[in-house]
Amino acid sequence: MTADRRRLRGTLRAGRRDLPAATRLRAAETVAERLLALPFLPDRGYAAGYWAFDGELALHVWQMRLPPGLVYCLPVLHEDGRLRFAPWRPGDALVTNRHGIPEPDVAPGGLLDAQALSLAIVPLVGFDRRGHRLGMGAGWYDRTFAFRSASPAPPWLVGAAHATQEVERLDVAPWDVPLDAICTERETLIPDPA
Repeated sequence: MTADRRRLRGTLRAGRRDLPAATRLRAAETVAERLLALPFLPDRGYAAGYWAFDGELALHVWQMRLPPGLVYCLPVLHEDGRLRFAPWRPGDALVTNRHGIPEPDVAPGGLLDAQALSLAIVPLVGFDRRGHRLGMGAGWYDRTFAFRSASPAPPWLVGAAHATQEVERLDVAPWDVPLDAICTERETLIPDPA
């Protein structure tokens, strides 16, 4: 990781943590509406979200309003450096992973590979209008969805963020997986794949 990326990541993370609670709650509501209005929102299958951490945009409103045919899932860290996903409802058992983030407490046989998802809402630290995402730096999401680099196969990948996390342009690494859309409290961006 370059010093520039590290500095940018630190600045953007501090900015989202500093947002007032009322601003975060309003953003969660508005982004939920935008996510539910996506032109490619599936009506059935598995839809992954994430447990908001470190000022990330919360998805609880979106989760509670999903169409009945969509099963909400949370990511689970796997020893191979990729995420697996587990269906989860409020009240289901959780454990804390090595990064301090809650994840479903399920047996490995109950986990889904990323290819089984119809839609994945991914957290991000920063984004640009071309659909590029700056994550926390560990590469979990890029490794997990690397199969999409060969072809635009499901699942749809959508970033959820506060508008203040937008940057003019992110440098792209060969392993970066672009997003199909980004929803903020201000707008829904659907980048041109060209």
